[in-house]
Amino acid sequence: MAGRTPPHQLTKPVGTITRGTTGVNRLRRSDRWLIHDELVATRLRDTADPLVVDLGYGASPWTTFELAARLQRVRADVRVVGLEIDPQRVVPGRDGVAFARGGFELAGLRPVLVRAFNVLRQYPEAAVPDAWSTIRSGLAPDGLLVDGTCDELGRRCAWVLLDRAGPRSLTLAWDPFTVDRPSDIAERLPKVLIHRNIPGEPVHALLAAADRAWARAATLAPFGPRVRWRAAAELLREEGFPVRRYRRRLRDNVLSVPWWAVEPTATS
Repeated sequence: MAGRTPPHQLTKPVGTITRGTTGVNRLRRSDRWLIHDELVATRLRDTADPLVVDLGYGASPWTTFELAARLQRVRADVRVVGLEIDPQRVVPGRDGVAFARGGFELAGLRPVLVRAFNVLRQYPEAAVPDAWSTIRSGLAPDGLLVDGTCDELGRRCAWVLLDRAGPRSLTLAWDPFTVDRPSDIAERLPKVLIHRNIPGEPVHALLAAADRAWARAATLAPFGPRVRWRAAAELLREEGFPVRRYRRRLRDNVLSVPWWAVEPTATS
């Protein structure tokens, strides 16, 4: 970290204080995805410094500790630092997790992975590009950013995966037993997409097609929502949507596509 500003010397974090709502196990779906995603796991294993930043962990650091425990399954020596812009929320470190004051500038750290959940949702849409740019500029050369949103219980989640070059993918994940149809996740789309779920936008087309595929797969409902969703996802692929295939059986229903498939139109 030569040439980087130590967190304790930072006086003006970039960003604004948000509500800070959090809850135990709220981010479990994104955490499960992180530890099993091939790209994320490879970057974490191959880096010389396995530093991870949990940006904007909120009023309580439960999800930061959970992130550290889960990532240790990928790499035992992972280092996790929770950053909060509100100095009143910075707590003493424990269990190998450190905490500091910081914002989009990452407190001068150079992490291989940044998780920013339910942070940018509280900003205006126009602020997203600059926030992304600031965070990405502070990443390690092979670093990744996860910008996501979820509901209060973590049953509906959506996130964008980015690297230093820009967005790579959009992923939706939901509890198979409490969500009626894929488009119900629309209310939890990341800020960059939340206002784009309208006719003529790619993300709207994807969600509408997912609902149609889900309806067509209704005959498989007696076998459970996971089986039904796997069939619906295959129908989406047959329609030409680049839905990612997962080799392992997933606990959650997951819909992941390359960013180009949902990138907002320039005229909106």
